[in-house]
Amino acid sequence: MTADLPSVLAGARLLPVLTVPSTATAGPLADALAAGGARSAEVTFRTPDAEQVLKTMAAHGGLTVGAGTVLTPEQAERAVAAGARFVVSPGFDDEVVAKCRELGVPVVPGIATATELMRALRAGLDTVKLFPAEPLGGLRTLRALAAPFPGMRFVPTGGIDAYRMAAYLADPAVLAVGGSWMATADHLRRGDYEEIRRLTADAVERSRT
Repeated sequence: MTADLPSVLAGARLLPVLTVPSTATAGPLADALAAGGARSAEVTFRTPDAEQVLKTMAAHGGLTVGAGTVLTPEQAERAVAAGARFVVSPGFDDEVVAKCRELGVPVVPGIATATELMRALRAGLDTVKLFPAEPLGGLRTLRALAAPFPGMRFVPTGGIDAYRMAAYLADPAVLAVGGSWMATADHLRRGDYEEIRRLTADAVERSRT
């Protein structure tokens, strides 16, 4: 039976979205996020080392780690084999959804329209990713889409930062907020794990207010 996303995320409402350039970064990054109070993280499949990064972070402890930017069923299979506890896609793909159900992991497909929301409902899903949230119109768009679908929960991602996060989390249709500002490419290039910890702690604190 496929677990539901809220239980996998264990109540966390903040989802750091990570594009990690090398495996050597994975352990220190996991430590910094956990030290800042994060409980989950999404490792995007955008780099050659993404699979090994996910495996390292999942085995490191302290975080529930999922895979993001999953575009194909084969990627979903590889991600789960590497330890992903959930799968996130930028758009809606029936085959990816079916594969995740077969593998028994929650899947959060990206949507941008009411038509895609109806497809998600037909697939039996109750959680979707609004992407790219800010370019689509932010909270106004989210609320307009949520109104005809009262049972649907959203994980808005794309263009959200520490200052915009609180307004999203105040909306009852929002399960969690995804964002990359806590661990940017520049932070990882510099190895600035203390700043990652600080930004994560700040985001966690803001998510509780």
